[in-house]
Amino acid sequence: MDNKIHLVFDKTKSSFRIRLSILKKIQIVSLKNADIIIVLGGDGFMLQTLKKLYKFNKPFYGVNSGNYGFLMNKYSNKNFLKNLKTLHQIKIHPLQMTVKNKNNQIKKSIAINEVSILRQSKQASSISITLNKKYIIKELISDGVLVSTPAGSTAYNLSAHGPILNLDSNKLAVTPISPFRPRRWKGSIINDRSVINIKNLHINKRPISAVADNYEVRNAKRVIIKVNKNISFNLLYNKNNSLYKKIKIEQVRKEVNNI
Repeated sequence: MDNKIHLVFDKTKSSFRIRLSILKKIQIVSLKNADIIIVLGGDGFMLQTLKKLYKFNKPFYGVNSGNYGFLMNKYSNKNFLKNLKTLHQIKIHPLQMTVKNKNNQIKKSIAINEVSILRQSKQASSISITLNKKYIIKELISDGVLVSTPAGSTAYNLSAHGPILNLDSNKLAVTPISPFRPRRWKGSIINDRSVINIKNLHINKRPISAVADNYEVRNAKRVIIKVNKNISFNLLYNKNNSLYKKIKIEQVRKEVNNI
C-alpha cells in the first residue's frame, strides 16, 4: 500500500493479538514519517491519543479492541488492507475548557466528547449557566450538566437522555444530569459558536468538578466552554462504517426506544 503507517496501541490482550496480525501485513514507520496513525484500543484510548498526537497533523484510523468502540473501526483480518485503501475522512473540533478553581488557579484542557460538570459531594450542585452572557438558566440544582459535541452526543450525553446531534449540525448539546430544580428542564441545543459560562453558586457548601473527557479539575468556581476551531482532528473510517452512519443508527435506536 502507498500510505506509511505508524501504530499506537493500548496494553490489552486483544490489542496485542490484533497488533501481531497487523504487523504481518504492513511495515510500521516512525511517527514523523507516517501518513496515517493507526490507534488500536477502545474509545478512551483513542481520546487520549488524539489529544496527545494531534499536533503532528496526521489523520487517525481507530481499530477497536475494546468494548463498544464508537469512534473506532471494526478490525477485519481478511479486509484490513482493502479497507485502508477506501477510507473516508471527517474533521471534528474539540471543546476548549477553561476552569478557575476556588484558589483562583486557571486550568485548561480540550474535550472531544464532552465537558462534564459534576457534583463533588453528597449534596447536589447549584450552578448558573449563561450563553454569550445571557442566562440559559439562573439556577440549576442537579447532579451536574454536560456540554457535548456532535461526536460525543452518543456517549455520556445520550446516557443522560440528551439529544443526538448530526456531525454537520454546527450545534452543541447542554444536558442536565438528574435535575432536581427545575425538574422539567431537559437542556438546550445551542450554536457551536457560543461561549458557555458555568458558575458555581455555592463554592464551599456544594463543590463541583469540571471534567474534559477524562481530565478533571476539582473545586471549580467558574467554567468557560467553547469550540476551539484552531484544533482539528481528522478521523478515518472504513467505507461502509463512517461516523455519520454510526450516529444515524443511534438516532434510529433512540427513536425506536422512545415509541
